[in-house]
Amino acid sequence: MSESNPKISIIDYGVGNLYSVIKIFRKFSDNVIITEEPEAIMSSDAIVLPGVGSFGLGMKGIELRGLKHVIKEFADSGKPVLGICLGAQIMLTKGHEFGVFDGLNLISGEVVPFPKLIPGTKIPHIGWDGMYHHDNFWDNTILKSIDKNDNVYFVHSFILEPSRKENILALTKYGGHEFCSVIKKGNIYGCQFHPEKSGEIGLKIIKDFIKLI
Repeated sequence: MSESNPKISIIDYGVGNLYSVIKIFRKFSDNVIITEEPEAIMSSDAIVLPGVGSFGLGMKGIELRGLKHVIKEFADSGKPVLGICLGAQIMLTKGHEFGVFDGLNLISGEVVPFPKLIPGTKIPHIGWDGMYHHDNFWDNTILKSIDKNDNVYFVHSFILEPSRKENILALTKYGGHEFCSVIKKGNIYGCQFHPEKSGEIGLKIIKDFIKLI
């Protein structure tokens, strides 16, 4: 693997935002592909799970392509994994969107609806919001180059609810409710927001993800 040109696979499991994701990753490496092929995935230096849509449909797409075991095996290898929006949600154990569905269980937890929010708060949560630290520090993570409350772009109706506090890397507040906006477990990261739509802050996050390789 060339440090300046790592192989990064954007996993195609039948959901949206593939091309906006690959476009921003190609700012840092020419060796970025969209793929659903197990061999290509396993030979990568890092993988990205993008996604716009519902939890159940996302997992159905992964299962139809036989990718569940492949993604789990890659994650177990210690190489960097990044989930974006739906891609972060399906990393958890279960999702409660239009039913109850099993996720990849890369990180223990569930995806649940926003609880009762301040009256007048709109769902889905769409727009720019800041992030701040939980109990963890951001050094040596994908957030190491950003500042507290730097704004990133969200589009979601459901939220990440990790089982363990140590898997919460960042928090955001919306409608009076504090929710997890970034999850982490070792080499595995998930962003509830869209770094590819978050301007210069998003670029910093993706650059620092690639530096993990």
